Amino acid sequence: MMYLPPNCSQGDLRLTPKDGWHIVLRKGRLKIAEGTQMKIKLLAVLIGAAGLLLVAGPVIAHHGRSNYDVTHTVTLKGIVTEFEWINPHALIHFDVTDESGKVEKWVGETNSPNTLSRQGWSKNTVKTGDQITLIGHRVKGDSPYINFSKIIFADGKELSPAIAN
Repeated sequence: MMYLPPNCSQGDLRLTPKDGWHIVLRKGRLKIAEGTQMKIKLLAVLIGAAGLLLVAGPVIAHHGRSNYDVTHTVTLKGIVTEFEWINPHALIHFDVTDESGKVEKWVGETNSPNTLSRQGWSKNTVKTGDQITLIGHRVKGDSPYINFSKIIFADGKELSPAIAN
C-alpha cells in the first residue's frame, strides 16, 4: 500500500524509479520521504571527511627526520658553487676537499626561504665562491648530503637557519 500525504489524491503524486531515493513530488512542492535527509547529511559528511584526508595526507607526510643520522653531528668546510633559494628547502651546493686533495661535491639542505627570511637571510646571503663551514646531520647511506643547523662564513659570521625562540 502506498503512503499518501494528507489532503492529496493519488492523481497528484508520482514516485521516483524503484529502489531510488523515495522522493514524493506534489504539484508545486517537493516532499522528501522520512529518513532521506539524514542519508544526505551522512553522505555530505563522508564526502567532506574524504576530501580532508586527501588534502591532509601530503602535509603530514612531509617533515620526517628519519633519513638523517641524528646521532652524529658532522662539520664540513667547503666552497659554495651554488645557492638555491627554493621551496620547500633552500639548498647550498659546495665543494669539500679532503686530506688527499680529492674534491667531493656536497649539498646542504636547510629551511624554507620563508623561514630563512624571518631569520634575516635573503637569496644573497650565500654567494658562489664563499668559504663556509656547515654543521649538521648527514643523510644515512653516506651520500654527500647534509641537513645543516649552523653555517659559519670565513669572516667568522655565524647564522642559524632555525627559528630562534
